Amino acid sequence: MKDQQVMENNRKSVALTMTGMAIMILLTATKVVPSSTIAGYSIFVGIAFFFLTEAVSKTPTAESGLRFHTIPADLKKPGVIAWLLLPGVSGIATLVVGNLIFGGEFVAHEMGRVGSILSFDKIALLIGQVIIAAFGEEIAYRGFFLGKGMKRFPFWLCAVVSSAVFAAGHIAPGNIGVVLYDVAGVFIDSLIFSVIYHKSGNCVISTLSHILGNALSLAAVLFFG
Repeated sequence: MKDQQVMENNRKSVALTMTGMAIMILLTATKVVPSSTIAGYSIFVGIAFFFLTEAVSKTPTAESGLRFHTIPADLKKPGVIAWLLLPGVSGIATLVVGNLIFGGEFVAHEMGRVGSILSFDKIALLIGQVIIAAFGEEIAYRGFFLGKGMKRFPFWLCAVVSSAVFAAGHIAPGNIGVVLYDVAGVFIDSLIFSVIYHKSGNCVISTLSHILGNALSLAAVLFFG
């Protein structure tokens, strides 16, 4: 009877994972319609399905993809610290190279993309927004899309697909060259976050990297702007 219940929970978990991933992809695909504004809801879908799958599968706390109590131990896992710092470096490098290639157009594009959701004139609010946005994205794309997905598929496949969807969600109108360069940078950072999650098993760790990367990138944008 117990084995039957476990099998039923696993079946429901798989169904929820596939459903949630499909909805996130479909919502992000609406980016092809310039007037559409619903792509961002994919983050909320990912967060909701993360907790649903954890509840249905009765995931033990020690095996959850969202753990606060194991942060010190997870940071000590091989390679985690080095990978955690990498997005900060890549973010600044992306801005520097983008500025050299596209001049002020790339910085203007970045400011336009994030300016609608971030309050640059209120530092305390800005810090809170950066933290909340990074945390939400990591639960949705690493904790759910990648973490639950790679229980059914190879890590590399889930990392590439989740990063492609994540990057597509960051598309903003502009010069095609600037847009492609910007999206490529987001895609690379997402792959790095995926590796961090894979090594640590904890999206809180990838969130720390995400926050650091975003903070340094924003500082660079404001500097070049």
